[in-house]
Amino acid sequence: AAVSWYDEFQRLYDTIPCVEVQALKEHNDQVLHLSFSHSGCLFASCSKDCTVKIWSNELDISLQHSSNMRPYNWSYTQFSQFNSDDSLLLVSGVFVGPHNSSSGEIAVISMENFTLLSRVRNKPYDVFGCWLNETNLISGNLHRIGRITSCSVLWLNNAFQGIESENVNVVKRLFKIQNLNASTIRTVMVADCSRYDSPDLLLDYEEQLAASSTCPVFDLGSDSEEEEAKPKQTPDPAVPELPDEGGVTAEDGLQQLFDDIMEGRVRPAMTETELETKVAELFVRNRTKPPELNLLSTDSNSNTKYLIFTTGCLTYSPHQIGIKRILPHQMTTAGPVLGEERRSDEFFDSLDHVIDIHGHIIGMGLSPDHRYLYVNSRAWPQDCVISDPMQPPPIAEEIDLHVFDLKTMKEVKRALRAHRAYTPNEECFFIFLDVSRDFVA
Repeated sequence: AAVSWYDEFQRLYDTIPCVEVQALKEHNDQVLHLSFSHSGCLFASCSKDCTVKIWSNELDISLQHSSNMRPYNWSYTQFSQFNSDDSLLLVSGVFVGPHNSSSGEIAVISMENFTLLSRVRNKPYDVFGCWLNETNLISGNLHRIGRITSCSVLWLNNAFQGIESENVNVVKRLFKIQNLNASTIRTVMVADCSRYDSPDLLLDYEEQLAASSTCPVFDLGSDSEEEEAKPKQTPDPAVPELPDEGGVTAEDGLQQLFDDIMEGRVRPAMTETELETKVAELFVRNRTKPPELNLLSTDSNSNTKYLIFTTGCLTYSPHQIGIKRILPHQMTTAGPVLGEERRSDEFFDSLDHVIDIHGHIIGMGLSPDHRYLYVNSRAWPQDCVISDPMQPPPIAEEIDLHVFDLKTMKEVKRALRAHRAYTPNEECFFIFLDVSRDFVA
């Protein structure tokens, strides 16, 4: 932004926050996350000591409140977020459930008197959760379907759980998405498009298909024994399968193969894992609700919001960013719950857009105007092939910072490759990054 060397010197010397004015030592274990209120007057900190502490951001920082979450069976607090008018704080933590360490819970704390207003289960815990608006928050749940196939359900929850009204649900199912190859939805965040001018979400599937990376999908419609990989997009029944030379669609071929295996006419020339994925792909192809295309192009964008999360299609490590538009009628817990307005065979929702990172995503953050999505990732080797979803490729030590324009859904630039990380893939965890007007932390 500087126009002269003198301006640039001032920017680098004067405006970088580099003087420590206070050390806050009230936590007695690792601090995992810190979030500021929108006004900047308060901030909250989460820690492995299982407390969330709320601080007053005066010249002399003071502790306003501390909530110990151990009585609720939490093992630690991991994330917090103030709602848009700073009246409520969402706190996300890891829950010590029976035999199940992947569960988490979200609590809502009132900023008026620091009382605990509600608690919501959140699975897996690294969905983290987020606010959709002042009074509704999004959480996740995970249902196993097979060994490596599952289904993620995203829930809309009311921050005040004590509502008694026939018109307002305390919770409402928002989206239900099929997960292949041991992947799950994690790190949910909401981008509010009213903060930037007229976004146009790319829903041109041909273009998306051309731009998307190559997730292998196996064409079982051909008579050849060679499985040929072709680029795969989010399974979408609105896009017809093109018949191959045999005049049989891949879908028919898959169905035929499945029938043959079930009736013992043929032994599968593939592992159980590959077979499960193929069956799941067949199922999801026929049972997915198509995107509501007409709504995306016609109505005004003033109240459009995108749900953004990490996901995948090849392995359990998060390597794709899924984007789903939230329609105005979905932004409240009032009205019919999901499922009442859809055909009975539409089990799953399709994604509106998928960005493939070709590597392990370790952090995401939105610019203050919500137009740009910043993504930290550690790349996979260039031509790697994933044959076992439980064995993802090794990840690079270099951390790449990518920047995506949510108005065009295109990568703007690879802004930075300056940090290194040495944690192996299976121990690699999400690191929050934050974006201000001038800096990325």
